[in-house]
Amino acid sequence: MRIVCLAGGIGGARFLRGLRAAAPDAHVTVIGNTGDDITLFGLRVCPDLDTVMYTLGGGIDEEQGWGRAKETYVVKEELAAYGMQPQWFGLGDRDFATHIIRTQMLNAGYPLSQVTEALCDRWRPGVRLIPMTDDPVETHVVIEDERGRRAIHFQEWWVRLRASVPAERIVLVGADEARPAPGVLEAVAEADAVILPPSNPVVSIGTILQIPGIRDAVAAKTVVGVSPIIGGAPVRGMADACLAAIGVETSAQAVLAHYGADLIDGWLVAEEDADVRLPGVRVVARPLIMHDVSAAAEIAGAALSLARELM
Repeated sequence: MRIVCLAGGIGGARFLRGLRAAAPDAHVTVIGNTGDDITLFGLRVCPDLDTVMYTLGGGIDEEQGWGRAKETYVVKEELAAYGMQPQWFGLGDRDFATHIIRTQMLNAGYPLSQVTEALCDRWRPGVRLIPMTDDPVETHVVIEDERGRRAIHFQEWWVRLRASVPAERIVLVGADEARPAPGVLEAVAEADAVILPPSNPVVSIGTILQIPGIRDAVAAKTVVGVSPIIGGAPVRGMADACLAAIGVETSAQAVLAHYGADLIDGWLVAEEDADVRLPGVRVVARPLIMHDVSAAAEIAGAALSLARELM
């Protein structure tokens, strides 16, 4: 079976680990979100791509779900001693190595898709990981605070402010000119099914779908989504703040309606949300908390079973 997944960070990565366990013989292509990417200390950081790569490659910090296991922060402390900013985004020493290599390759003229492939040669994630685009795009958030109305990088809003200041708008800068990375549309065209893991529907899945051509390609396939909302609350993170910015209620029903029946064929919801309905969409309720790899595998297996029924 050939499967394409659109994935953001922690939730997507943990679902993918379950998918790999549930379908070890499947050919899985992961289209990763790059809207979160940011340049720090002269280095290009791709948080979602790295979270998928580290999680599937066995190098993730399991407790926090991002960054490297057994990490140290000597470089971060030394930068802070020099007064270097920003200090609110913590890069570990092991993680710095990844960003140095990525930046050197990008500066040498390699596109991000080739850089990601080279980095994956070390981690062997067991899937093909492709960024959604090789073109520079960044998610910015329009807020109003004591400094007035302004746009800041998504990471500043998410990490420094913890989404405590309401977002007036969330904008993917550069999306209109961006093109899908090589292999993205081809992988979707060849897929038996496309799965949307329980990643943020606005700044992860939604960002990928904004790249011209990707949504239309995905909508032409059998698509099964896993709700990131359980009983009116995000499984983790601050997806509710992102949904509020686009006027969408924090519920499995509202997220499904936001994606639309033109995109989604099957929708997995938690048992608390078993009453969710949308004409043209097959809704299945089951436990959705990914306590461990086994639980994630059961959820991924349920998504695959639903996809097979709908194909």
